Amino acid sequence: MKSPLRIASGQGFWGDWLEAPIRQVEGGPIDYLVLDYLAEVTMSILQKLKARDPSQGYARDFVDLAARLLPQLIDKDIKIVSNAGGVNPRACAEAVIEAARAAGIKGAKVAVVLGDDIFERLDEMLGRGVSFNDMDSGEPISAVRDRILSANVYLGAFPLVEALRTGAQIVIAGRSTDTALTLAPMVHEFGWGAEDWDRLAAGTIAGHILECGAQASGGNCQLDWQSIPDFANIGFPICEASPDGSFVVTKHAGTGGRVSIGTVKEQLVYELGDPTNYITPDCIADFTSVQLEAAGPDRVRLSGIQGGPRPPTLKTSITYSAGWKAIGTLVYSWPDAVAKARAADGIVRQRLADLGLAFDEIHTELLGVNACHAGVAAANLDPPEVQLRIGARGQNRNAVNRFTRELIPLILTGPPTGTGFGEGRPPVREVVAYWSSLLPRDEIQTSIETFTV
Repeated sequence: MKSPLRIASGQGFWGDWLEAPIRQVEGGPIDYLVLDYLAEVTMSILQKLKARDPSQGYARDFVDLAARLLPQLIDKDIKIVSNAGGVNPRACAEAVIEAARAAGIKGAKVAVVLGDDIFERLDEMLGRGVSFNDMDSGEPISAVRDRILSANVYLGAFPLVEALRTGAQIVIAGRSTDTALTLAPMVHEFGWGAEDWDRLAAGTIAGHILECGAQASGGNCQLDWQSIPDFANIGFPICEASPDGSFVVTKHAGTGGRVSIGTVKEQLVYELGDPTNYITPDCIADFTSVQLEAAGPDRVRLSGIQGGPRPPTLKTSITYSAGWKAIGTLVYSWPDAVAKARAADGIVRQRLADLGLAFDEIHTELLGVNACHAGVAAANLDPPEVQLRIGARGQNRNAVNRFTRELIPLILTGPPTGTGFGEGRPPVREVVAYWSSLLPRDEIQTSIETFTV
């Protein structure tokens, strides 16, 4: 048992700072590196990649990173826990092993958690009467069944714990909860039981703090952000966990950013509904029970956390195709920039109406005037320039495509000083919508596979 157990966050989403995980491994002692790559829309993107190429469907950035870090993981006895597997965790593991072999690395083990992907099982379960009614509307899934792109169940920490027990340097999962990536090492190292609710809740809240990367250590911080030092060298957060469930949030010495009660509180309330009833596959966490205290420079201690029994169901994350969209922009300069942009918007809408084209929505924003805060912020009535952004969404791809052809002609057929088209007509993209439902736990059986260099 390692105490304190040092768990470092290295990615808050797919596309986060590439140097962060490397700096976490090289910047000081850690025991685990947790890398969170997935969001709901990410799953649909990965599913489409897998449909085009069965060897894809995972976060490809992770492969080169894992191969680069493996020698240090072995030398320093550091383990990675990640959901980079997306909708194809086995292929992700195989790619990591191949990259490790190409780099001449030997003796490394990778463990894969399987069982979250239920895309191929939907019809079988529906045939047995399993319900996938939408959690918000109660609508039956038959309304979107023929348009579903991905379907995954949120797994908790214990399948990841089983993978860690294989002795793997790298554990790869698909759609686990973000919090499970941090909770699993605590359960594994401290031997917490499946019904040790307070400690499981503590590990869950620690995971919630780490899941968004530097958002807990000064990034995207509202509180006195101007005084936060050295954003260019921002340190990602590290959790120093103890067997009793208490933990300290900190970062490596000599890095930028800030860990304070304020930065930690901001992350605590991120995406939080009922603070007394934070539901995960592992437990219920009560965020109102958290006790915070400053424990030194860039150190915040959390203790006193309470939790309750896990729910009898697991949440499913389902994405489906919901039509097509395109977003285009034009820039108009002073004088009368706002008036020109509004006139251009009117012209586009009139021409689309004259063509008899129907859309689910046409939405217009004037960046610099009303895009973020509409009428809440003070108006700038005479800006030096303004960007007109128009988006159209509908079920008819041809109609959306025609919308994209009505923007560029405004250079010569609309108000003066129009510019800013970039590479030409905006692309037409598929709209991906989200459907969530609850599934009985006994419908899901997880398994572990291991790969060795």
